[in-house]
Amino acid sequence: MKLSEQLVAVKSMRLLEEELLSENRLRRVLGPWSLTALGIGAIIGAGIFVLTGLAAHDFAGPGLMLSFVLAGLGCAFAGLCYAEFASMIPVAGSAYTYAYATMGELAAWIIGWDLILEYGMASSTVAYGWSKYLLQFLGLFGIHLPVFLTSDPFSVPGAWCNLPAALVVLAVTVILVIGIRESATFNAAMVALKLVVVLFVIALGSAHVDPANWQPFLPYGFGGVARGAGYVFFAYIGFDSVSTHAEEARNPQRDVPIGIMASLLLCTVLYVAVAAVLTGMVPYQQIDINAPLAAAFVHHGLSAAVFIISLGAVAGITSVLLVLMLSQPRVFFAMARDGLLPYSFFGTVHPRFRTPYKATILTGVVVALVAALFPIHALAEMVNIGTLFAFVVVCGAVWIMRHTNPHQRRPFRCPLVPLVPLLGILFNGGLMFSLGWHNWARLAIWLAVGLVIYFAYSRFHSRLAHGGSSA
Repeated sequence: MKLSEQLVAVKSMRLLEEELLSENRLRRVLGPWSLTALGIGAIIGAGIFVLTGLAAHDFAGPGLMLSFVLAGLGCAFAGLCYAEFASMIPVAGSAYTYAYATMGELAAWIIGWDLILEYGMASSTVAYGWSKYLLQFLGLFGIHLPVFLTSDPFSVPGAWCNLPAALVVLAVTVILVIGIRESATFNAAMVALKLVVVLFVIALGSAHVDPANWQPFLPYGFGGVARGAGYVFFAYIGFDSVSTHAEEARNPQRDVPIGIMASLLLCTVLYVAVAAVLTGMVPYQQIDINAPLAAAFVHHGLSAAVFIISLGAVAGITSVLLVLMLSQPRVFFAMARDGLLPYSFFGTVHPRFRTPYKATILTGVVVALVAALFPIHALAEMVNIGTLFAFVVVCGAVWIMRHTNPHQRRPFRCPLVPLVPLLGILFNGGLMFSLGWHNWARLAIWLAVGLVIYFAYSRFHSRLAHGGSSA
């Protein structure tokens, strides 16, 4: 196959169906409840416990409620597109696989490389945030760990590493290697705990809401609401990870769409309710941007609630970390199965646990090192642009697939095509352009490195170019 043909060669539905029958595939053990819990586990975390403070204080005021609606709406457009693909192509890989089936090998490589950035940096960022909440939680009992073991050496001179961040990543890695069922069970327990805490915050906080604090409702205008939506978009990152587990769903045609849309809807409702409570309890100008919920309850003399909130934050962020780190090895696995990464390493499934254990261990080691040694804040900005890029690609891919494979069975059909995909492209593309130029520069550098790897290794080992057929 000529290089020009290989770059645009798409993976046929026949090859995708063959992968589902292969012995080297992942175990189907997840039902609709497990998938929905994975979605909630990925979504509810730092967004609800941290981002609400700064977004309300600096961007939207009480209009933060609308910011969450706007961000959720953009995700819903993309979510409907993800759901159609996940039901039609229930294999590992998420947006990478969808791009391969519609846009060709080069586009698939680019989006796969982008997903590696998204999940890797998001996992490191979340681990870093988890360590800070753990320190706050331990501080309630008068336990204070030495600074040189809880900070990165670039931010704090003399510090060795952020040891708690590294340890939680390694602990989660062990759980992920053992198996998807065990991982899902652990995640479900964490999700149940943080949902109880979020409902506690809403129920107790609503009794202390002063409607006067909601005036003016839009102190920064609708532009502030839009900027707030761009900022809190990070709070929704993770729902797309449900689609990476399509190959492990018992009935992917039904269960994956349920998991995606149910988790999105539930989390949006909870986000709006928490934003209403927070801005109703404390005037937006006085909201603490570091620990907004805890500080709001202290403001009303409810110091005992801080323990429950801190515990919920630690549990909530733990489940986010688990789902993100659960998803990245599945992308590696899908790319290796296509020959674009070394199959002997990234494509190996454990004979007993049926998990991509080598890729999982590598992911855990790298994420632990980054979280322990580097200041994460600048890198975390790359997560948003990487995720938005993936959403735009998936929305475009659904539109393309309707033309290239119009008769393909679609157990779940995205409604109002091409309107919904077009709105997804415009909305998420618009959020991409609202980000600073430095985010685009970092994304360009990352993609350039990926292209070097593709042209130096992947194109020579592509299964599609050496024996596979293109549609």
